[in-house]
Amino acid sequence: MTSTLTKASIPTRRAFSDRMVEYGKKDESFAVFEADIGYSTYTYLFGEAYPKRYFNCGIAEQNMVASAAGMAANGRTVIASTYGVFLSMRALESIRSFICYPNLNVKFLSSHGGLTAAIDGVTHQATEDIGIISTLPNMKILCPADPASATKLFDVAMETPGPVFTRLMRDPLFEVYDNNTEFKMGGSHLLKEGENVTIVCYGDTVFQALEAAETLKTKGISADVLDMYSVKPFDKEALLKSAEKTGAVLVAENHQRQNGLGYAVSNFLLKNKPVKFENIGLDNTFGESGDYYKVIDKYGFSARCIDDAVVKLLGK
Repeated sequence: MTSTLTKASIPTRRAFSDRMVEYGKKDESFAVFEADIGYSTYTYLFGEAYPKRYFNCGIAEQNMVASAAGMAANGRTVIASTYGVFLSMRALESIRSFICYPNLNVKFLSSHGGLTAAIDGVTHQATEDIGIISTLPNMKILCPADPASATKLFDVAMETPGPVFTRLMRDPLFEVYDNNTEFKMGGSHLLKEGENVTIVCYGDTVFQALEAAETLKTKGISADVLDMYSVKPFDKEALLKSAEKTGAVLVAENHQRQNGLGYAVSNFLLKNKPVKFENIGLDNTFGESGDYYKVIDKYGFSARCIDDAVVKLLGK
């Protein structure tokens, strides 16, 4: 089914940074801090346009975050940028104590989310980042699926008070949104409507869910596909509406099954609308280096895996 979608020309990390440059003209006070991978995250584009507002802190993520906090404490909005594994682990204490605790306006460009960093291997695959970052009070998390949503969610992040963590992908995949689609903190988009199951997804799993929905249709199963691009806070109203209609929810995410969005959704449903439920993702394991599509299939959240999981869920 993904063959019917337009191939994306740039990755979400590039779209986010392109908008960063544009936004630099609108807000002349905000600055960008980078941890020596600006040519990968594309923040170097901001540095070329506004060299006095761009700070490469070297391979020192904790110091980068602390420096960003210092500037934000002086009333400025700041972006801190690097790979998700380094933000969520190396810099965690600084994010918690210096940014989330005082609720500062630091926005995080977090690239290489999940196994989208497939060929880069385990050291660069952020498969625990949402579980770690979502526990921090005051933190919000956004996960765009394509360039248009990454562009729009840049603005959402910048205009939302306090820290915002935006999870971006290594490679371009597909386009599902146009430039007129609106996004908001705590929002979602229903990309496909069905009656039998709700497939909750975000980021790259959006495309796997859409493909699975097409194959499920041939088996007489129709699915709601809900892009939960705002992971924290997530759209409880949309989730509840869909769950009440379908009576079954499957969360598919490029993350460890434990402590991801699936855990937050299951907790909410247990308290508010008990339904048939399953969540799929990495099952207490690290990934490995390899072709993206082969890797996500091996670790359990490709379109084929979503199809199989839905059939098993509805058979319970």
